[in-house]
Amino acid sequence: MAEGSLKDKTVKGTFWSATDAAFRYGVTFVVGIVLARLLTPEDYGLLGILTIFISLFNVIVDGGFTNAIIRKQNASDEDYCTAFYTNLVVSIFLSVLLFFCAKPIAILFERPELVALTRAVSPVVVINALAIVQKARLTKRIDFKTQTIITIITATTSGVIGIGMALAGCGVWALVGQQISNYVLNAGLLWFFNKWYPKLVFSWKSFKDLWSFGWKLLASGVLGALTDELNQAVIGKSFSPQSLGQFTRARQFANLLSHNVTTIVQRVSFPVLSAIQDDKQRLKSGYKRVIKTTMLPTFISMLMLAAISRPLILTLIGAKWEMATTILPILCFSLMLHPLHALNLNAIQVCGRSDLTLKLKIIKTILALIPIGLGIYFNDIFWLLWGEVVTSYFCYYLNAYYSKDLINYPIMEQLKDVTPSLLVALAIAVPVYLLNFIPISFYLVLLLQLLVGCGLTIFINERVLLPEYIEIKGIIMKFFKKKE
Repeated sequence: MAEGSLKDKTVKGTFWSATDAAFRYGVTFVVGIVLARLLTPEDYGLLGILTIFISLFNVIVDGGFTNAIIRKQNASDEDYCTAFYTNLVVSIFLSVLLFFCAKPIAILFERPELVALTRAVSPVVVINALAIVQKARLTKRIDFKTQTIITIITATTSGVIGIGMALAGCGVWALVGQQISNYVLNAGLLWFFNKWYPKLVFSWKSFKDLWSFGWKLLASGVLGALTDELNQAVIGKSFSPQSLGQFTRARQFANLLSHNVTTIVQRVSFPVLSAIQDDKQRLKSGYKRVIKTTMLPTFISMLMLAAISRPLILTLIGAKWEMATTILPILCFSLMLHPLHALNLNAIQVCGRSDLTLKLKIIKTILALIPIGLGIYFNDIFWLLWGEVVTSYFCYYLNAYYSKDLINYPIMEQLKDVTPSLLVALAIAVPVYLLNFIPISFYLVLLLQLLVGCGLTIFINERVLLPEYIEIKGIIMKFFKKKE
């Protein structure tokens, strides 16, 4: 692929992926604010329990085939059909399993209402399976424009359904209704816009080829999902659904930025850089640019969010979410390195080393048990959260360790590349945080913090003029000129 063509695809892919993520999480964020005012932390805690099983089963259904197909440079229709039927069969089995495990789940968490809720959400595992290959095809073509259109329709419609059910007094069922409608609309629209229909074809040769790369990602994904969702399970069981609700709501605020950025860079960088996987010099150069341009906005946004967490939450969703105001800053410190985690893992997968992905995930799963154990031992959620911050930074070292050999991009070089961005972010966030101590209404504090934060962001970046800032600014200006 020519350099110009690759750059053009990357820029367009990043723009549409960012637009897609902005609409998805923007609408979800706004809808979440409305629902958080209408519902209780306990309602969100019950949904969090259901999410434990849905997230885990969705990873199993994917089976690592999505990345295997995207990475495969000449994927055939036979490959797509094989992946589709594999996903579908596995999803049906897991959906039935979840349905019949509803009672044990309710007994485990001592919440009888989970029986009906679990059975209601069990079909989404199959619905999600119907969308996996369709989405992989669009991603492989770096077609995020179509995915953005689907997101706008899906997020808006499901949000309206959730709010309507909440206003009708449906309680936690409003959250369930929102989730189910989101899955149904997403799958339906992917089929409508993608215009790909599976043939009655299944190839064992194709299955073995995809499985040889994907099974390690599957095992890694399952371990990752277990680690992520085990936190929720421990909080929901050892503490209370109310605590889980507070944690879930704080994590939604943190994910609005961290997960958003991580999703964008993963979706775009993996198919684009897979296309130049055999040119190590271009591969390293590409990763350096992506990392530097990604981490500047990530550091600024996550540290800013930590600085304004209390007035932001109290203003948007009210005093009943007070506990979330202390959880959110800790999550920001833990999650702000996630794009770096993702990019280093992408490098490993682009180089075809899914075995290393699995090896790293096994190590990180063991490490993740430490903060969970601390939380249980001290019977305090904050021991768990601060333990996660420490393990997150150590896990970055593990992820970056192999970049030295695979793409000649050692961790010290990475840290040297991102340190200027971190210093700029700190110069912005520290003054903004200090505004919390002004003895005025938190509404006014938030307004003042936003004004000062935006002003400092522009002023400091324009004074320092980091190359990554210039590149980001250039991309934005380019799109504005096109609009004119």
